[in-house]
Amino acid sequence: MCQGIDLQYLQLTLIRYKIKYQTDDNDVFYLKKLVFFIKEVCMGYVFDFNDAIYYKERLSDPRYRFAADLEKRLMLNALKPVHGESILDIGCGTGSGLQTFLDQGLQVTGLDPSPYMLDIASKNIGNRADLHRGVAEDLPFDDNSFNYACLITTLEFVEDPKKALEEASRVAKDKLFLGVLNRYAIKGFHRRIKGVFTPTIYNHACFFSIWELKDIIRSLLGDVPISWRTVCQFSASPGQITSKIEQFSLMQKCPFGAFIGMEIILVPRYRTRPLTVPYKTKHTTGPVPG
Repeated sequence: MCQGIDLQYLQLTLIRYKIKYQTDDNDVFYLKKLVFFIKEVCMGYVFDFNDAIYYKERLSDPRYRFAADLEKRLMLNALKPVHGESILDIGCGTGSGLQTFLDQGLQVTGLDPSPYMLDIASKNIGNRADLHRGVAEDLPFDDNSFNYACLITTLEFVEDPKKALEEASRVAKDKLFLGVLNRYAIKGFHRRIKGVFTPTIYNHACFFSIWELKDIIRSLLGDVPISWRTVCQFSASPGQITSKIEQFSLMQKCPFGAFIGMEIILVPRYRTRPLTVPYKTKHTTGPVPG
């Protein structure tokens, strides 16, 4: 079940249901709607055909391209990928992230549960990347198969975020990168309030904070090195001034940017067990000298 369930969004939605259906907490119909809503929020979400088309068309929006460029720079500065190494993009979507990694000379593999997203990614990328259909909680790869693994706006839509991170850390051997929508960003509040009144893709998302992510990672991996930054601090129109402000190191240390970029350096851990060594004692038959 989702561990990042947004209680503020839940409360706003319950208020909406009460007003719409003019009911109280004891009403059976209201309780049924409540159960349905909780299931909808907590279960993992697989993007359908309309979602895939929405993401494809969003690439033509200058505001989205501006935000995507900031997020891409943040990711590359954190990962510092080495030419020729391998990366797994978990929740690769339509393949915009795959193209970024290909431009860096990486060996790229993408995974997504949505056949519609993978179809668009395949058309965009061709055979330059290996594409797989699957879920983040059960990756079809061996341990330490990749140098890096990343989940970019993926963790919000999985059924079990902790399991997804556990799997990502299993198949990667050097670094993880998490790109996550910030629970406490102004833009995050706006998205959740808008979702109360109109259907949006973010109705299915579980937002996270920096502190929640660190707690989950520490519980899985122990005291591993973690660093983070944020971008998209403002809702202003894209421009040179906004871009320069967003790239200031001090500004990126603000914990309330709309997009969190978190780098986790994976530390090798070894499981040990007692080793039985067969040893045959020598029996003396004669007198002991001395």
